[in-house]
Amino acid sequence: MKQETVEPKKFTGFHATVMIVAFFTVVVSVNMVMARFAVSTFGGTVVDNSYVASQKYNEWLEESRKQQAHGWTASRVTRIQDKVAMTVLRADDSALEDAEITAVAEHPVGRADPIILHFVQQGAGSYISRDSLPEGRWKLRIAITHGGNKMALAQEVL
Repeated sequence: MKQETVEPKKFTGFHATVMIVAFFTVVVSVNMVMARFAVSTFGGTVVDNSYVASQKYNEWLEESRKQQAHGWTASRVTRIQDKVAMTVLRADDSALEDAEITAVAEHPVGRADPIILHFVQQGAGSYISRDSLPEGRWKLRIAITHGGNKMALAQEVL
């Protein structure tokens, strides 16, 4: 019996070209998909100008120290139908009465214009927004003012 010898197939320039083109096609396709996801889900910058933000950093620290000194605490913001509610307490856990509270509601990915919310007192230390907030996830920048003291905070509401 005679043994047949099988010759290996030759690797030609055509094969190398096909492999290189296929590799880069996959890489470019994945990059384009990832770039599309990144652009469609990120709504903007955290800080428009980092140099200017760095100049204000010490001011922000001082405001934070003042805010901590008066000892107010604010509850998590909750939804009540299409309104937003929160409770604000003094350092001794008594209700903070007659505070002026406003908030700017921003959509986290910028798909809706910001909404300004004004709060009215509903009970002892309890406040509810006069304005409606549409369904969805919102980032609230809340400003509380009472007797010359100020408190600023950021919360998310779903």
